[in-house]
Amino acid sequence: MSMPFYVAPEQVMKDRADYARKGIARGRSLVALVCEEGILIVAENPSSTLRKVSEIYDRIAFAGVGKYNEFDQLRIAGVRAADLKGYSFSREDVDARSLANQYAQILGQVFTHEMKPLEVEILVAEVGAEPDGDQLFHLLYDGTVLDETASSVLGGDAETVGQRLSEAVGDDPHPTLAVALTAAISALSGPERTLGAADLEVAILDRGGIRRCFRRLDDAEVSAITGEVHEP
Repeated sequence: MSMPFYVAPEQVMKDRADYARKGIARGRSLVALVCEEGILIVAENPSSTLRKVSEIYDRIAFAGVGKYNEFDQLRIAGVRAADLKGYSFSREDVDARSLANQYAQILGQVFTHEMKPLEVEILVAEVGAEPDGDQLFHLLYDGTVLDETASSVLGGDAETVGQRLSEAVGDDPHPTLAVALTAAISALSGPERTLGAADLEVAILDRGGIRRCFRRLDDAEVSAITGEVHEP
């Protein structure tokens, strides 16, 4: 009887983490930024059919990078969980923190017990009545939850994009929508590229919304805000 090869648990976890990071790095980055008007989410996404940014519930949005089919399954699970909780209790009981915790359990379970980890990073954002009440939960492929404040960057080049974003926004903790959008586009594009409205997917959780706060910004609106010449 042949003996199975022994692999140390530390090596298994390291290999899975490396595999997930490589898969995520092949995708394009995404930026979320708190501004006066709400929470702005900007993703580099030229596709008009596949969405990286979506609505989960009244004041909650979901965004993902990495393998589309994997983070879209997580999005659907979040929508179902939010609907069930809102129906069973009340709409006010649905919050981003509990959803982030559920996602962390799913990601951690898959990372620990399955052969292949999920090649995704996701963001769960909830807009408050005031900027201090906004919540940004950045979840990694292994279930780690990062509770972030003013901004969040997802993707393989997150450190570089985050640095460019900080430089573009400056010291203003709550910039206007125009300043935030311009800074996000500049951070995603970098010094060697130019991203237009057609290359982006832009959405905002509108702080002034009555109930459903999620709203997409089309190419014309993005162009008008940033001053880009838009060709219909």
